Amino acid sequence: MKKNSFWSSLYIAVIILALYLPIMVVVVLSFNGNTGRTAAMNFTGFSFYWYKGLFDPISGFGTQMLTSLEVAFWSVMISACLGTLGAVGMLRQKMRKAASERAVMKMTGIGEQLAMLPIMIPELILGIALMALFSLLKLPFGKMTLIFAHITFCTPYILITVKSRLSTLEPTLQEAARDLGASPAKAFATVTLPLAAPAILSGSLLAFAMSMDDFVISFFVNGAQTTTLPLKVYSSVKVGVTPQVNALCTVMLGAAFLVVAVGQLISALAEKRRADTTKKVQA
Repeated sequence: MKKNSFWSSLYIAVIILALYLPIMVVVVLSFNGNTGRTAAMNFTGFSFYWYKGLFDPISGFGTQMLTSLEVAFWSVMISACLGTLGAVGMLRQKMRKAASERAVMKMTGIGEQLAMLPIMIPELILGIALMALFSLLKLPFGKMTLIFAHITFCTPYILITVKSRLSTLEPTLQEAARDLGASPAKAFATVTLPLAAPAILSGSLLAFAMSMDDFVISFFVNGAQTTTLPLKVYSSVKVGVTPQVNALCTVMLGAAFLVVAVGQLISALAEKRRADTTKKVQA
């Protein structure tokens, strides 16, 4: 038993080391005090030199970071509306009982598959297809085409999470609100939307991360005057990875951990509040 436990622990340790060692190397090299041409290879001591001008509009990534944040924000906002309404519509379509129930279910299944298509096909194909579409429509390539393109793959992620959440809810909740005199819009706003809010938030965070990280699709639909952060990083590392790129990765990694920590804290507080409410009701 002890021998098996040792090998199991060693196996887990090797996997964790393989996953996190590259990240640790990037974090350490981001504090490299070497400012010469060999800065990427020779570590001469700890320094915050590469963090000082990280988001400078000229020598850093400031302009590209703002562009990526703007594109991700509007993409997620629009995708959240489309994904939520799409999930609600699909579930309502399934709950309808009519003479042609089998045909309705079949059409709903086809609609779900079509909605998932943008994340099922390779990004290379989707990027080329969107570039051809925008060229055919004679749309100027820039932030607008980037936002349209990111909406295509952000919406399915939100739709999946919201649909999974709504499928676990009792349909009688909204029916009860309707029986009490609420209009369909008010019942949706006061019952369905608050219950779906955690799923909308988690799906939006996932979509935001995917939008910030996208390179392939953005490469095909960005304009000459519009460069996102991944495109800027790619052009910067063509001649070698610099400590400034490592510093950028470290900052984004810290931001990701912060978002996850805040999300876990909110979930824990919500769970505690729910448990306290249950105890009060039982008392």
